[in-house]
Amino acid sequence: MNAAHDMGGMQAFGPVTQDACDAPGALPFHADWERHVLAVTLVMGATGQWNIDTHAPRVKACRLRNISTAREIWFEGLKKLIVDKGLASADEIASGKAHDAPKPNMRVIQAADVRAALLRGSPIERASASAARFAIDDIVRTKQMNPSTHTRLPRYCRDKRGQIVAVRGAHVFPDANALGHGEHPQWLYTVRFDAAELWGADTTVSLVYVDCWEPYLEAVDRT
Repeated sequence: MNAAHDMGGMQAFGPVTQDACDAPGALPFHADWERHVLAVTLVMGATGQWNIDTHAPRVKACRLRNISTAREIWFEGLKKLIVDKGLASADEIASGKAHDAPKPNMRVIQAADVRAALLRGSPIERASASAARFAIDDIVRTKQMNPSTHTRLPRYCRDKRGQIVAVRGAHVFPDANALGHGEHPQWLYTVRFDAAELWGADTTVSLVYVDCWEPYLEAVDRT
């Protein structure tokens, strides 16, 4: 899927600018309703009806519409997921009233347990069935790929030459997880690209760093 992960490096989308909420010491919300969007997103994620990578394609699609803030994008993506999973109809969401009985046997997180759950977090690294294929300083080339489903490899970084600068361990592979195929852990690397390799010699940026899962990469013979 070519969409939101590409926006920072695509023509016609403009620069990625810092939001006032991103400034040091600033409150993370533009308005109080955004707090509720964050809360509902977290609570619905705890139901186990989807995972973060299932959620991501809906968010990506919403980013390309005329929606201004991150929380609005989250909310639109969340509504789509709720309808897609049969948890509520579009009419129920629009009216704010349930017309049918709730889906049975849903996993629920209680308000009193939210703080502890967020502070506890969950492990991000996974065990891998194989050793890492690449090492620091290896030269690699990203694959030319245009999947119709979710991927975290930006379009502007495809079929480009770069160098491994860090090995980040094995992690959930989003391309598989988004489709409900399981986590399929893959090794993750930070790859350094010359900006000219991505956008040509007239770019004002010198280097770009992208985290790439192993299935995105091919070895390059230094000779």
